[in-house]
Amino acid sequence: MRRWWGIAAGLALLLGGLSWLLGGTAPGLEVPVAVEVLDRDERLLRAFPVEDGRWRLATSAAALDPDYLALLLTIEDRRFDRHPGVDPRALVRAAWQWATRGRIVSGGSTLTMQLARLRAGHPTRTPAAKLAQIRAALALERVYPKSRILDAYLTLAPFGGNLEGVRAGALAWFGKEPRRLDLAEAALLVALPQAPEARRPDRCSMSAWGSG
Repeated sequence: MRRWWGIAAGLALLLGGLSWLLGGTAPGLEVPVAVEVLDRDERLLRAFPVEDGRWRLATSAAALDPDYLALLLTIEDRRFDRHPGVDPRALVRAAWQWATRGRIVSGGSTLTMQLARLRAGHPTRTPAAKLAQIRAALALERVYPKSRILDAYLTLAPFGGNLEGVRAGALAWFGKEPRRLDLAEAALLVALPQAPEARRPDRCSMSAWGSG
């Protein structure tokens, strides 16, 4: 009898956990973006930062260099088009690497999870915070299409200092729109949000990129 009570209790906890994970509310994706002054050919002449002083320029996947987008999805979230906000394979791999190597090798976060963290405005270094991030990511995928999630990430990702979004990063660090990046520039901008202050081009050292 005790065995069956134990099984029932385990199932109840499992169902309760799943219910909690699937019961989250999606954070809003509407954020203020810079007011832009354009010339007659739609080229940017000047941008005004948002109220908190951040240079956040609206960005969409359609305006990106294809190499940048391909690198981003390959390195950060190769199953972006197929997962529901969380990639179980990536999470299991990250947990296994942490258990066997004693340190974090890969985080296991999808782009949707990273977007959830950016909207929450705080890190997810504790198990409870990581679970909340997963819950928010699942909710985001229930509410928004993949294209909207990707565009929101591209607009909010940090690129050092008060720069947010890949377009602001490309203009600030390379003086060009993100559709004109070369491969090396695209690779740097993919890596920059992982450690935006340590890897920003005006102050980075080789140690910021790891030992390989």
